[in-house]
Amino acid sequence: MAATRSLGSKGRGVVTADETQKTLAGSSKYCKESFIYPSPYEYAEDFIKTVMNECYQRDIKVVLPMTEISAYLILKHRDVFKDIAIPFGAFEAFDFLSDKWRVFELAQKLGLPAPRTHFVRNGAEISDSIRQLKFPVVVKPYRSRILLDGRWTATSVKYMRSFSELEVAIKRTEYLRRCPFLVQEYVQGEGRGIFALYDQGKPVVFFAHRRLREKPPSGGVSVLSESIEVDHHLREAATKILDYAKWHGVAMVEFKVSSDGTPYLMEVNPRFWGSLQLAVDAGIDFPDLLYRLAIGEKLDVSNRYKIGTKSRWLLGDLDNLYLTFRSNAGHDMKPVSKWHTMTQFLNFFDGNSRFEVNRWSDLSPFIFELREYLRHR
Repeated sequence: MAATRSLGSKGRGVVTADETQKTLAGSSKYCKESFIYPSPYEYAEDFIKTVMNECYQRDIKVVLPMTEISAYLILKHRDVFKDIAIPFGAFEAFDFLSDKWRVFELAQKLGLPAPRTHFVRNGAEISDSIRQLKFPVVVKPYRSRILLDGRWTATSVKYMRSFSELEVAIKRTEYLRRCPFLVQEYVQGEGRGIFALYDQGKPVVFFAHRRLREKPPSGGVSVLSESIEVDHHLREAATKILDYAKWHGVAMVEFKVSSDGTPYLMEVNPRFWGSLQLAVDAGIDFPDLLYRLAIGEKLDVSNRYKIGTKSRWLLGDLDNLYLTFRSNAGHDMKPVSKWHTMTQFLNFFDGNSRFEVNRWSDLSPFIFELREYLRHR
């Protein structure tokens, strides 16, 4: 949606596509047309064929894949998209950066600060050495989506409070039994991200944000984030990884910064990220810059943007509030803390905040989102 609004507001003809006819981005007034494609998770070949045919029929010159699997498949079959610009790095580079196992191996090789990590080939190889880790621990599948028996399986990060809980999770989760995963010590701290645009292995512009609230509250999707100055140490770590991959296009490198100021690498996303709207609002319009890069424009970009701009996903923030009060941790909170949580949510008058979805100038996406939110609850 952020990309659709950015490009459409500048007069670019934006065509959105998804597995369903009605979508968040497709409901925006800045979307010119939409089409449906077969599920890339189940029908990869038909997905590629449909996207390719639609591009040629509609005279589309630039394709911006948004999800991990759509990017994976389009970059893998890039050769069929002749005369169509796909401003992302080589498939091998994308595949590398999407693989948490290989990224954390590289982090160790480069001496980048990262949580203490155990690499596990599959559930059968779980070793007693993991007992020595300080629990709770974080269990990360080596990919966000894993191809199992010809179908893409969604994975998730899990938090384990004990070794026995970890053993039970492995027995109950097929992708942990069969596929590689990481076991990392839990790092408590503030989530921060370095966003970057690269041109053939060379950095063009950087942007940074911090997460103020997440869903779930223990760590997850950002529901309230704020633009901050680019930290030298975080930028240096992100640059080392993206330089190594000779990346091209946009990427986000995520960190957690502990109370003592140490940044710990969390993951790399070699594609657009969820809080993209924040960067656009603060003054770094990544969708437009990527489009201009795709059509061969020479970019002369200032790295200046507004510090302190906030982006709020209202319905996600509502979920955050609900989960905070429902959780066991919430029952232990003092009344003052609960009141503070509520007053933070009710603060609708922060002059530096903008809503991610609901905008008076383009209200249809929020109406669509609200209907979907109520329908699923």
